[in-house]
Amino acid sequence: MKKVRFAAPLAALATVAVVAVALAGTGAAAPAKKQATPFKAGLVSDVGRFNDKGFNQNQLVGLKYAQAHIPGLQISALESHSAGEYLPNFASLARKGFNIIIGAGFLLANQEATVAKQFPNTKFAITDYTAFIPPFSGKLKNVEGLTYATQENSYLVGCLAGLMVKQKGGSQTIGVVGGVKIPPVDTFLAGYQAGAAKCDPGIKVLVGYSQDFIDQAKCKTVAQNQIDQGSQVEFNVAGPCGLGTLDAAKQAGIWGIGVDVDQSYLGSHILTSAVKRVDTGVYLAIKGAQNGQFKGGADLVFNLKNAGVGLGKISPNVPASFLKKIAGLRAQIVAGKIKPPTKVK
Repeated sequence: MKKVRFAAPLAALATVAVVAVALAGTGAAAPAKKQATPFKAGLVSDVGRFNDKGFNQNQLVGLKYAQAHIPGLQISALESHSAGEYLPNFASLARKGFNIIIGAGFLLANQEATVAKQFPNTKFAITDYTAFIPPFSGKLKNVEGLTYATQENSYLVGCLAGLMVKQKGGSQTIGVVGGVKIPPVDTFLAGYQAGAAKCDPGIKVLVGYSQDFIDQAKCKTVAQNQIDQGSQVEFNVAGPCGLGTLDAAKQAGIWGIGVDVDQSYLGSHILTSAVKRVDTGVYLAIKGAQNGQFKGGADLVFNLKNAGVGLGKISPNVPASFLKKIAGLRAQIVAGKIKPPTKVK
């Protein structure tokens, strides 16, 4: 199955000027300029909503970036307060004639597919979901997947976590708290496990799920249980819920690792973050739909090579030799010499 890789963002295209030509020899007034139909892009959040300081909010950043860089673009962002609002939000934008509508995550796939079938002339894209599997199965040519190889940057943060605990000594144990057990979460976890084992053979990686992306208390409880088992690093892979994971790490005086966006703003206990450039994905999906490069029935693939995933700020307490190790592994991943797994052990 063919995957479509994106090019680096280009400058916004210049608008085409409409020139009014006077009617020769008639003395008649020039015809009125024809008003171009505006291109419209919409975004539907998942239940994390646009104030989650991460996954959804960063996609809203991408939508607004598109508006600022695509002349005449009109945008609308609809928040979903519950899963029951996914379908009506998609349908509302489709009925209003939006040219492309983006679903902000894996959990919206079934509802997006339902509306995409009803509006075959409307373009759709979905973050963290491939167009090649149900409910799309490559057959919905008006749906484009936006997928992220987060096993790659998570491999690097796993290695860094392993190096830090190996240096410190004591319990060679680290933890990770995922939200709901879905493929986009497990991809992070699998890379983290593999990277840690690469750089600290024999390390124990504790894996837990909060079964929630919102309630910080649930993530904090899972993290505290892992810390009680000797975890020296806690990785948040649960959106807003995961802020509880990072708070537990702070209170315990151990390292925390952020997710989706650079979460170093939370404090000096943040070792680094596994960044996912969903803002770039949203922008490029809109730009492609607007300029005729939309690839329905296929995926835009974001990875280390094209900077679709990466690392946030790394703590200044990390030794230079560790940074060199991480850089070397990154180069091997980009070259295809290391292929981090996507399945959790």
